[in-house]
Amino acid sequence: MNTVTKHIIRFITLWILQVLIFNQLEFGFGIHMMVYPLFIMLLPFDLGILSLLLYAFLLGLSIDIFSNTYGLHASSLLMMAYFRPFIFNFFAPRDGYDPLKQATINDMGGSWFLFTYGNLLLIHHFWFFLIEIFRMNEFLFILQNTLFSVIISFILAIVLQTLMIKKVTPK
Repeated sequence: MNTVTKHIIRFITLWILQVLIFNQLEFGFGIHMMVYPLFIMLLPFDLGILSLLLYAFLLGLSIDIFSNTYGLHASSLLMMAYFRPFIFNFFAPRDGYDPLKQATINDMGGSWFLFTYGNLLLIHHFWFFLIEIFRMNEFLFILQNTLFSVIISFILAIVLQTLMIKKVTPK
């Protein structure tokens, strides 16, 4: 399967999961399960910032349209996409990224994925709740929602990668 087709399928799959399943679940304590940031994380390493921002805007806006959130998802996904190159450069391997590898937990390892996706998810969720609540006197509530949602979303991302991404073993 070619790379473009794979990313289109990921886009559609994560959109369907988010809009039809995870947006409908209520857990309380301000927990929002968000799996769609995984799409931005799994895009190729060498993708330009403008393309990255365009994909983030399209995915976020399409989720906003069906969630009645008026740009909340698009805004937070754009923030995550903007910081992605900086985070990737900060946690880059000594020799740089291999263009044949993907930003998955299988290709890059657990600790790399924990730090990069964890930081990106933290940026995404913090911006999401900061804009959603939009009151600085609720800062502790924003932090609580961010922390709980990041933990749940990160676990979901690992589960989805385990289910969706095949690990290719050499013969």
